[in-house]
Amino acid sequence: MAWRKTEAPARLLRLFGVHREGAAYQERELLLAGCGFTGDAAWYSLARRAAIAVCLAVAGLSAYLLQDRLLSIAMQLLGGVPLLAAVLLKLDRVWLRSLRKLRSLQLTKEIYVISNQLLYLSDSTLNIHTKLMRCIPYTKVMRGDMERLLAEWYHDSAVALREFKLRIGTEDGMSFVETIDAIRQHESSQYYELLRVRISDYKDKLELAKESRKESTSYMLFVIAGIPILYTFQVFIYPWVQEGQKLFQSLG
Repeated sequence: MAWRKTEAPARLLRLFGVHREGAAYQERELLLAGCGFTGDAAWYSLARRAAIAVCLAVAGLSAYLLQDRLLSIAMQLLGGVPLLAAVLLKLDRVWLRSLRKLRSLQLTKEIYVISNQLLYLSDSTLNIHTKLMRCIPYTKVMRGDMERLLAEWYHDSAVALREFKLRIGTEDGMSFVETIDAIRQHESSQYYELLRVRISDYKDKLELAKESRKESTSYMLFVIAGIPILYTFQVFIYPWVQEGQKLFQSLG
């Protein structure tokens, strides 16, 4: 896994035409950070371009072989699947945005649960490190980052929190880390009140995301329900429309 800590060679970047200063590269770098990728984004760009080249080469070779019409359907799929994969890789920013949004929502859910647990432990005499330790069972997506944070805590808690904030890479994660840092420095009930306000904000965002998901589901169900209607029109109504057109043409 050492490649995640090293930068991609400049020679490879020039060979594949990857420019770190380009707007597309920088956008992908931000999207990857939002998806939880902590390595050099240039490795992703290199792998993506190499995969597109391989898929196009396979699709081109399959198209050349498909000149013979006696080839099986499996050979036709052999040419279509790589071409579809190349298109999906070309439009990677679309599904990267979706992944970032999904990860951000999952992190917000876990931060909301952890914040409620910390608020429950606010009257305890335990320090913030021990309280966070007790919150690990409530995590899933951010468990590895939390464990790393707590492992690095006593070495330098400020640096550990800053790196934890960068690894999460979401707006709610940043506000959560800032609140934890304030509690770490002061251990005052006033900062637990700030945590209570944050919890209200997280809850509002989760409710908004839930309503948005319901609207999207309703729209998809509406589209799916329209398919049988279109099929009915094609099978039963459209022939009558054709007959009517023929009748009017004959009268004309």
